[in-house]
Amino acid sequence: MTPEKKTLLLPVLMIATGIGWLLSAMNVAPGINWVWTLSLAAVGILTFVISGLDKFTVVFGPLLIGASCLSVLRQTGRLHLDIEVPILVIFVGLLLLIARVRAVPIPTWAVEPARAANNEKEA
Repeated sequence: MTPEKKTLLLPVLMIATGIGWLLSAMNVAPGINWVWTLSLAAVGILTFVISGLDKFTVVFGPLLIGASCLSVLRQTGRLHLDIEVPILVIFVGLLLLIARVRAVPIPTWAVEPARAANNEKEA
Protein backbone atom coordinates (compact mmCIF):
# COMPACT_ATOMS: atom_id res chain seq x y z
CA MET A 1 0.00 0.00 0.00
CA THR A 2 1.38 3.37 -0.98
CA PRO A 3 1.87 6.14 1.60
CA GLU A 4 -0.70 8.22 -0.31
CA LYS A 5 -3.38 5.62 0.27
CA LYS A 6 -2.46 5.13 3.93
CA THR A 7 -3.04 8.81 4.64
CA LEU A 8 -6.50 8.64 3.04
CA LEU A 9 -8.07 6.53 5.80
CA LEU A 10 -8.24 9.08 8.62
CA PRO A 11 -9.67 12.00 6.61
CA VAL A 12 -12.39 9.82 5.05
CA LEU A 13 -13.38 8.37 8.42
CA MET A 14 -13.43 11.87 9.94
CA ILE A 15 -15.67 13.17 7.14
CA ALA A 16 -18.04 10.20 7.47
CA THR A 17 -18.25 10.64 11.24
CA GLY A 18 -18.85 14.38 10.91
CA ILE A 19 -21.63 13.86 8.36
CA GLY A 20 -23.39 11.38 10.63
CA TRP A 21 -23.01 13.63 13.64
CA LEU A 22 -24.42 16.57 11.67
CA LEU A 23 -27.40 14.50 10.49
CA SER A 24 -28.18 13.55 14.08
CA ALA A 25 -27.71 17.11 15.38
CA MET A 26 -30.07 18.48 12.71
CA ASN A 27 -32.65 15.76 13.55
CA VAL A 28 -32.50 14.52 9.96
CA ALA A 29 -31.83 11.01 11.18
CA PRO A 30 -31.85 10.95 15.00
CA GLY A 31 -31.27 7.78 16.95
CA ILE A 32 -28.76 6.25 14.56
CA ASN A 33 -25.27 5.36 15.73
CA TRP A 34 -23.56 7.18 12.88
CA VAL A 35 -20.03 6.48 14.05
CA TRP A 36 -20.63 2.74 13.65
CA THR A 37 -22.77 2.93 10.54
CA LEU A 38 -20.66 5.37 8.53
CA SER A 39 -17.42 3.75 9.66
CA LEU A 40 -18.65 0.45 8.20
CA ALA A 41 -19.48 2.14 4.91
CA ALA A 42 -16.23 4.15 4.83
CA VAL A 43 -14.08 1.08 5.46
CA GLY A 44 -16.04 -0.79 2.78
CA ILE A 45 -15.35 1.96 0.26
CA LEU A 46 -11.73 2.31 1.35
CA THR A 47 -11.26 -1.41 0.77
CA PHE A 48 -11.61 -0.72 -2.96
CA VAL A 49 -9.64 2.53 -2.86
CA ILE A 50 -6.65 1.00 -1.08
CA SER A 51 -6.61 -2.54 -2.49
CA GLY A 52 -8.39 -2.21 -5.82
CA LEU A 53 -10.69 -4.90 -7.15
CA ASP A 54 -9.84 -8.51 -6.36
CA LYS A 55 -11.45 -11.65 -4.95
CA PHE A 56 -11.12 -10.35 -1.38
CA THR A 57 -12.34 -6.80 -1.89
CA VAL A 58 -15.29 -7.89 -4.06
CA VAL A 59 -16.63 -9.68 -0.96
CA PHE A 60 -15.38 -7.54 1.93
CA GLY A 61 -16.14 -4.05 0.59
CA PRO A 62 -19.78 -4.61 -0.45
CA LEU A 63 -20.40 -6.66 2.71
CA LEU A 64 -19.44 -3.71 4.91
CA ILE A 65 -21.43 -1.26 2.79
CA GLY A 66 -24.47 -3.58 2.87
CA ALA A 67 -24.12 -4.06 6.64
CA SER A 68 -24.02 -0.28 7.01
CA CYS A 69 -27.25 0.15 5.02
CA LEU A 70 -29.03 -2.63 6.90
CA SER A 71 -27.81 -1.13 10.19
CA VAL A 72 -29.55 2.15 9.36
CA LEU A 73 -32.77 0.28 8.57
CA ARG A 74 -32.55 -1.65 11.83
CA GLN A 75 -31.77 1.42 13.93
CA THR A 76 -34.72 3.32 12.45
CA GLY A 77 -37.12 0.45 13.19
CA ARG A 78 -37.68 -0.54 9.56
CA LEU A 79 -35.90 -3.90 9.90
CA HIS A 80 -35.55 -6.39 12.75
CA LEU A 81 -32.31 -8.15 13.65
CA ASP A 82 -33.86 -11.56 12.92
CA ILE A 83 -34.36 -10.40 9.32
CA GLU A 84 -31.09 -8.46 9.01
CA VAL A 85 -28.81 -11.39 9.79
CA PRO A 86 -30.28 -13.82 7.21
CA ILE A 87 -30.13 -11.06 4.59
CA LEU A 88 -26.43 -10.60 5.38
CA VAL A 89 -25.82 -14.36 5.13
CA ILE A 90 -27.53 -14.49 1.73
CA PHE A 91 -25.55 -11.42 0.63
CA VAL A 92 -22.25 -13.03 1.66
CA GLY A 93 -23.16 -16.13 -0.34
CA LEU A 94 -23.90 -14.03 -3.42
CA LEU A 95 -20.66 -12.08 -3.02
CA LEU A 96 -18.69 -15.33 -2.67
CA LEU A 97 -20.25 -16.54 -5.93
CA ILE A 98 -19.23 -13.29 -7.64
CA ALA A 99 -15.69 -13.69 -6.30
CA ARG A 100 -15.46 -17.04 -8.12
CA VAL A 101 -15.74 -15.34 -11.51
CA ARG A 102 -12.46 -15.82 -13.38
CA ALA A 103 -12.37 -12.16 -14.41
CA VAL A 104 -11.95 -11.12 -10.76
CA PRO A 105 -8.22 -11.28 -9.97
CA ILE A 106 -6.63 -13.03 -7.00
CA PRO A 107 -5.29 -10.53 -4.43
CA THR A 108 -1.60 -9.75 -4.84
CA TRP A 109 -0.98 -10.50 -1.16
CA ALA A 110 -2.21 -14.06 -1.78
CA VAL A 111 -0.23 -14.57 -4.99
CA GLU A 112 3.14 -13.25 -3.81
CA PRO A 113 3.68 -15.79 -0.96
CA ALA A 114 2.79 -18.64 -3.32
CA ARG A 115 5.34 -17.40 -5.85
CA ALA A 116 7.97 -17.08 -3.12
CA ALA A 117 7.25 -20.64 -1.96
CA ASN A 118 7.56 -21.95 -5.51
CA ASN A 119 10.85 -20.12 -5.98
CA GLU A 120 12.22 -21.69 -2.78
CA LYS A 121 11.24 -25.18 -3.95
CA GLU A 122 12.98 -24.64 -7.28
CA ALA A 123 16.18 -23.41 -5.64
